[in-house]
Amino acid sequence: MPDFDLLVVGGGPGGYVAAIRAAQRGLRVGLVEKERPGGVCLNWGCIPTKAMLRSAEIFQTVKDAADFGIHAESVRFDFAAVRQRKDGIVKELTDGVAGLLKANGVTVVEGHARFTGPTTVEVFEAGTSPIFPGGPRYAAAPTAVATRTISATDVIVATGSVPAVLPVPGADLPGVVTSDGAFGLTEVPKRLVVIGGSAVGAEWASLFATFGSEVTVVEMQDRLVPLEDKEIGVALGRSFGTHGITVLTGSTVTGIARADDGLRVSVGGPKARGLDADVVLVGVGRRPNTADLGLDAAGIGADARGFIPVDDQLRTNVEHVYAIGDVTGKALLAHVASHQGLTAADVIAGHEAHIDYAVIPAATFTHPEIASVGLTEDAARAAGHQVITAKFPFAALGRAKSFGAPEGFMKIVAGQKHKEVLGVHIIGPSASDLITEGALAISLEATLEELADTIHAHPTLGEIGMEAALTGLGLPVHIAPPRKR
Repeated sequence: MPDFDLLVVGGGPGGYVAAIRAAQRGLRVGLVEKERPGGVCLNWGCIPTKAMLRSAEIFQTVKDAADFGIHAESVRFDFAAVRQRKDGIVKELTDGVAGLLKANGVTVVEGHARFTGPTTVEVFEAGTSPIFPGGPRYAAAPTAVATRTISATDVIVATGSVPAVLPVPGADLPGVVTSDGAFGLTEVPKRLVVIGGSAVGAEWASLFATFGSEVTVVEMQDRLVPLEDKEIGVALGRSFGTHGITVLTGSTVTGIARADDGLRVSVGGPKARGLDADVVLVGVGRRPNTADLGLDAAGIGADARGFIPVDDQLRTNVEHVYAIGDVTGKALLAHVASHQGLTAADVIAGHEAHIDYAVIPAATFTHPEIASVGLTEDAARAAGHQVITAKFPFAALGRAKSFGAPEGFMKIVAGQKHKEVLGVHIIGPSASDLITEGALAISLEATLEELADTIHAHPTLGEIGMEAALTGLGLPVHIAPPRKR
């Protein structure tokens, strides 16, 4: 008899959710995890960065307090205390996940799992991290001696992803860190070069610029956050400029070298140049975390990039083996991993379940925030839609004015004939919270008329959905109508 009905390999936001759901369905569940529960999201990604970004936001608010009639003298930050607060939040949440696993009867096995067959693994001690003391242990090869062997009827691979390596000379020099390694910085760098202007790089740039770093972002594409709607990327670049962040788009880093007072970053592009830095932060994407996992021994297929293909029930090419989360390459987002985990667990427990990737909201916690769901304007047109766009600025909202955050806008992409909502894109205050209305609108196939006819509370930031819809219908109330030509 197998040791477990289900073995989950990896305890991140996909893995631990899958384990809990399967246990609730009556399965005997084991989970192998080499770090604290919660994976990258709780330990090295979503939660710790947002905790530090919140500290930066408070710091900026207090510095600007005079604008609100409040006078605060000698405002300063304590970076050690910022990190300590972050660590406390991470511990509280990871302890909470550990408690939930225990309460649901999930057996947690600490270590690194390596397949010896389709549904059997050996578990090794994880070792220590070569990145920095106390860093993520996934960066280290497992020890040579297995501590135990585990068998299961079904297995879910939920090992997530790791930061991609920059393939240029000097990328391994001291002072060059990944998004994970940035948590090992004990002081705010005076000069910071961020390689990559997508969500990860943009968030770190925003954080350290607020704390006083001289920040330069190097992005290969023609704008920041290139996966977002073009107008959003342009707006973020403009905002970064007003906050003192230098943005070099259409540029690539060709090498990093030691310099007398730090590092020298060589940048190629329209204007080749060299940048001086104390720290270089590499945020150029992520790759699947399948090193030393033994996929070949299980016969589990992977694509050229190393991601594991799955169907809409998260099945791999091997019977009784499923994969969820970043390792599938579908959408490298914690909330997607969680939904995949719920789906896979339900399927394994004998329930009918499928996952639909049509409506996936995303958020970037820069200042100002960015959030989006559905199709960008360019993607909608490329898909053959005849579209109209509706935009409304936060500056025209009373709540945004009183909040002291009038920067940004909402943009709705809708079908021209039926006015159905195809995409919603926001840059501005609380964008990550406001995007839920957009996701629901697309999911329910709502139209601009239905958004406009829904009474929104006043004064709120959420009114922007109604106001943008009215603008798209040609009936704006709180901004001037476009001039007729």
